[in-house]
Amino acid sequence: MQELSLRLLLESRYAALRPSEQRAADFILAHLAEAGQLTLAQTAERAGVSQPTVIRLARAAGFSGFRAFQLALVEEQARRGARAMYGYDLTADETVASVPAHIVSTTIRSLETMLKYVSGELIEKCVALLRSAGKIAVFGVENSIVTCRDLCTKLLYLGLPCVFYEDCYLQKIVAGGLTENDTAIGVSYSGSSRDTVDVMETARKSGAHTIVMTNFRESRIAQYAELLLCASNEQLLYGDAIFSRTAQIAMVDMLYWGVILSDYDRYAAVLDRSSQIICDKAYTP
Repeated sequence: MQELSLRLLLESRYAALRPSEQRAADFILAHLAEAGQLTLAQTAERAGVSQPTVIRLARAAGFSGFRAFQLALVEEQARRGARAMYGYDLTADETVASVPAHIVSTTIRSLETMLKYVSGELIEKCVALLRSAGKIAVFGVENSIVTCRDLCTKLLYLGLPCVFYEDCYLQKIVAGGLTENDTAIGVSYSGSSRDTVDVMETARKSGAHTIVMTNFRESRIAQYAELLLCASNEQLLYGDAIFSRTAQIAMVDMLYWGVILSDYDRYAAVLDRSSQIICDKAYTP
């Protein structure tokens, strides 16, 4: 059984697991490379669950017990001897011609994984904050700038009062001027980018509502999130920027569509008006 199959197997059965079994699954999914080297007791201790819980999880995944599940992980790691890149192993034997299939399949899987952590109810709460905000300020640096620009542009098209500045000094100034009527959105894949973490701390101290987009539930920036949009909670060994942006953009589209559907007639009219304003910027067929 390949690691990808093990991962997909756990994810496909995740929703049917008990909360304690989900905690065990979360730990194993986040530590697939080392999980095969841990004893039952070590796995239970590090996952924060009981040993019977880990055994039930292994059986729910289709194995006779924990030992069989552990052996499958060990055999896969030994066979491949490669570095994992979010859902598949990248080895020297791969060819450039295989890249399209790998990227597309991995992107699809990463988006499916995100559904474990981003619920419809959570998006509804985020949309409510966006709609009621006197000002929406988006914060992010480096790779997250693409996401921040996209989010700000979409919200502006919907007529929402959104701002985004790439300059970290201006971000800090904006955060310090927010009030309890405003909403700050911080975007950081790692959740540890100093500038973004600090500016979200400032926004929180200013009394603003806060939404955080990140990949790690226990990251530093998460402590300043009123609402946390967590993409995966998995640690990638390398190539992080490749797939982090895909999940972030998907979150942006969730918020965008959520706002539209929260009052369809109103926001459809706003979009039509925005389109008319800039219609002279495109060549007509």
